[in-house]
Amino acid sequence: MTNNRCTLIIALLYFFCTLSLHAQLAQESVKHVKVYYESGMFGGWPANHGAWNWGDEILVGFSKGTYKDLGPDRHNFDKENTELHMLARSLDGGETWTVEDPGAVDGDLVVPDNGSYHGRIRKDVKAPEPIPAEQIDFTNPNLAFTVRMTDHHGAESRIWYSYDRGHDWEGPYNLSNFNTPGIGARTNYIIDGKNECMLFLTAAKANRKEGRVMCVKTIDGGKNWDFVSWIGPEPEGFSIMPASVRISDKEILVTTRRREESGQFIDAYLSQNNGLTWNPLPYPVENCGQGNPPAMVKMKDGRICLIYGYRALEKDIKNKRDKSEIRAKISKDNGRTWSKDYVLRDDGSGKDLGYPRVVQRADGKIVALYYFMDKNTGPERYIAATIWDPPSTED
Repeated sequence: MTNNRCTLIIALLYFFCTLSLHAQLAQESVKHVKVYYESGMFGGWPANHGAWNWGDEILVGFSKGTYKDLGPDRHNFDKENTELHMLARSLDGGETWTVEDPGAVDGDLVVPDNGSYHGRIRKDVKAPEPIPAEQIDFTNPNLAFTVRMTDHHGAESRIWYSYDRGHDWEGPYNLSNFNTPGIGARTNYIIDGKNECMLFLTAAKANRKEGRVMCVKTIDGGKNWDFVSWIGPEPEGFSIMPASVRISDKEILVTTRRREESGQFIDAYLSQNNGLTWNPLPYPVENCGQGNPPAMVKMKDGRICLIYGYRALEKDIKNKRDKSEIRAKISKDNGRTWSKDYVLRDDGSGKDLGYPRVVQRADGKIVALYYFMDKNTGPERYIAATIWDPPSTED
């Protein structure tokens, strides 16, 4: 057999294997919406902020800064200008959005206060208080609750909460470092009662590098938080940015963003005793390209939907060998197995995208929120929503 024929056969095998692992969605099942786009500006990283929903009212946080071309391997975010932490709100299930600045009036929700994730700090920052004056009512039907790190290295983290769907905020309040070198918190929690809540956090490793995932809990409305467990052993690389769902009264599923010498992937752990111990599950996603965190929601039918961004290498995008995509997977057995990838969109023009959040709206459709870049819009990054009608059963 000639080398050319061998090459052709290998290429065809790769093509058909790829088809079996990825499902291109019918156009009528997905709709893409711009949540925030502004010429000359950069919108990014909903996963660093949080998303909340009350039926068809959806609120998502994101970073806003000035666009600056720093090359394909960098966030094109001008670090010499201020990074603003914004909110976007939809009242119609993600179809249309309005942008809000929660720090514009009195600095209610201004993060961070020790530095900044990517740009300069804004000046109207409140000093943190030790603990909330009153116990937080986690069962308040209009609650929005957020936990954020104060800088990109996760030295300290803070808590805020709102009883009016994110219009007015209480905080910031200090969050313990739990005897670690630092906590790099993003918003991920499970509410278990009026004054009971579990937080899933990323701690710095013993060598002060990223990162290892942990579980902590309050039973007194956020006045005190107690360490519950580490989720998995300390990795050689990192395990960061957990996403969690409660499966039953005692079962919790957590997925994390992993990076090791073997590559970047999403792993999973199951607790059957409310977070006291954790058992590893098969990886939901074995390859995220250059890496992206998971977002999960337990759907109304009991299945779990996982959203993630696939960041292709720049050289592969240019050579049209690979694409940067927003993808979904579904599990019908509580994370033990997962469907093939559903490609929500494949028009990413570079690797700087993803960091999703996900909610399910009243009619059952999934709303995935993420930051994105595409050739039709231009070089700026923007916040996007994909509204997806997931299949009733997996192939």
